[in-house]
Amino acid sequence: MTQAWHDVFKELNARKRKPRETGISMIFDKCHGPNAVGDHLHLFGEYVDHWKLSFGTSALLEESILREKIAAMRAHDITVYPGGTLTEVAMARDVCRDYMRRACTLGFNAVEISDGTIGMTRSVRNDAISFARELGLTVIAEVGKKDRDRQPPVQALAEQAVQDFEAGADWVTVEARESGRGIGVFNPDGTVLERDVDTIERVLGDHLQRVIWEAPLRKQREYFILRFGPNVCLGNIAPRDMLGVEAMRAGLRFETFRKVVAEMESGVRV
Repeated sequence: MTQAWHDVFKELNARKRKPRETGISMIFDKCHGPNAVGDHLHLFGEYVDHWKLSFGTSALLEESILREKIAAMRAHDITVYPGGTLTEVAMARDVCRDYMRRACTLGFNAVEISDGTIGMTRSVRNDAISFARELGLTVIAEVGKKDRDRQPPVQALAEQAVQDFEAGADWVTVEARESGRGIGVFNPDGTVLERDVDTIERVLGDHLQRVIWEAPLRKQREYFILRFGPNVCLGNIAPRDMLGVEAMRAGLRFETFRKVVAEMESGVRV
């Protein structure tokens, strides 16, 4: 892709090109049809790495429409998967292996394995990760509960993430839901629980670069980019926000540009 201002702004940031092993951006898609998806991909497909069809919404789509969406995303080198809730529904109905096989048939190249609603033993979780890998699916494990009143201690959450990586997960997502309030590493007002992030960073160690922080709010993305740099992995990004997130990563928004300015040795050259 040749950017419009490439001859003026030669190095906008330290962003890596696809396929990326760090700096993942994950779209959270609740209801976009094939035409809208096509427009989004044409506009910013280069910046999207993961595309999650939220909750169990993909189960409600006509098959040809779903296949069309998936094919469009995969043509842009995007990892696409149903929301973890659908995996949990399959587990609750004891059809998890059939569900994963069907995901492959439909064209999905990944699955999300979570226990945000249901209980799940370590052995069941490990078996699900292992079977998905046998099918050739990328595994995104999600840690954390969706219910505000059932949030696990952050130490336990971090240790579960480590166990998921050890079991073969490719990525681990930290739950925040679409609100980003009172869930995971966020206070009810959406501010970051910095000590919780400290704990996850300490426990995860080298695995941290493959942790996807669900961060649906602008101030949350700002926090993670300023703390971990432009190649931090971010999730639960609405399509309308995608270019804004990439601009923040690139130092093209106030929140991060001010840091660039502060670090310049002799001011901004105009």
